[in-house]
Amino acid sequence: MAKMYHKEKSIQIKSSASALYNNLSVLRIAPRCLTYFTVVHANVVNMVSASWDGLNYSHRQLQSKEGNVATSSSLIMQAAWCVLPSRDLLVLTSQKGIQMYESDGSIMVYWHALETPETPTAQAVFARGIAAVREKYICVGVSSGSVLVFDVPSKGSNITLSEVLEEHTEAITDMASECSGSMECIADLVSADDSGLLCVWKSGGDFQLLNKIPGFDTSCSSLKLWKGTVIAGYGTGQIRLYEGVTGILHAEVNAHARWIYSLDIAPFTGLLLSAAEDSLVRVWHLTITPETNSVEIEHLYNECVTDTQICGAKFCDGDGYAFAVTGYDLSEIIRYTQA
Repeated sequence: MAKMYHKEKSIQIKSSASALYNNLSVLRIAPRCLTYFTVVHANVVNMVSASWDGLNYSHRQLQSKEGNVATSSSLIMQAAWCVLPSRDLLVLTSQKGIQMYESDGSIMVYWHALETPETPTAQAVFARGIAAVREKYICVGVSSGSVLVFDVPSKGSNITLSEVLEEHTEAITDMASECSGSMECIADLVSADDSGLLCVWKSGGDFQLLNKIPGFDTSCSSLKLWKGTVIAGYGTGQIRLYEGVTGILHAEVNAHARWIYSLDIAPFTGLLLSAAEDSLVRVWHLTITPETNSVEIEHLYNECVTDTQICGAKFCDGDGYAFAVTGYDLSEIIRYTQA
């Protein structure tokens, strides 16, 4: 297998990565030749802005909050950038609520408190699973199984909770929106929960449930939606490719020996990244031929990050030219670029 990628200089972060699914988010700011990275550690988010020439790095830490007050007792579950046509927001989910920031982390523009039960229950309360959908929606999952749909204006902080989708009964694990840029695709959003159930949605003034794809009592930890195909990674180490609207299973791959923590897709090339607890990052190539309704997956490359429980892996660009990886307890972001 050809050596497709080589290791670049790592980026140091202020505190190490927590063992959370999808614990890396990347935002490329092409006009400024910068890339932003975020990694969650306990109740803080480490944010790094890195110049493409490798000369300038700036760091910021965002605190878990309850309203406007920093709180050390609330763990952050996920941080992800939401790219909408009119603006980019950085969304943090925690045990207390949902924080939305300007993309550089400078200003918190919105806070949504999670409803906590009157009497304490054994169930933990948290939000997890973040996706920007079409023109103006940001969808966030909750531990109760609800999916919250926020309507985001093109500027300002007048963000509203427009709808709550109630189809899951287990905690939401991840969410993904159609990332190919194609307007042909009927499905806009897919949500997953701890039982492995997938719900496929069409967005709009009222979100419509298009399909429910049953789980197999194994958690789905990471999701992507590309050209109408749902790409789902599981606790078993498997990746499954489903047609979103019909639920037809196109392919099933025993990709990893242990729990998958992160999937990503490069929308322009169909390169797929998978990363797991087994220290492996693998790169695959997806070919989708709508005429024959066929989906093929081919293994191209793997990289072993020795003695590391990988918890985040993301491409740094839409072509899959470079990717970055985080690992539990590592205080750095490891980067790889095509050779």
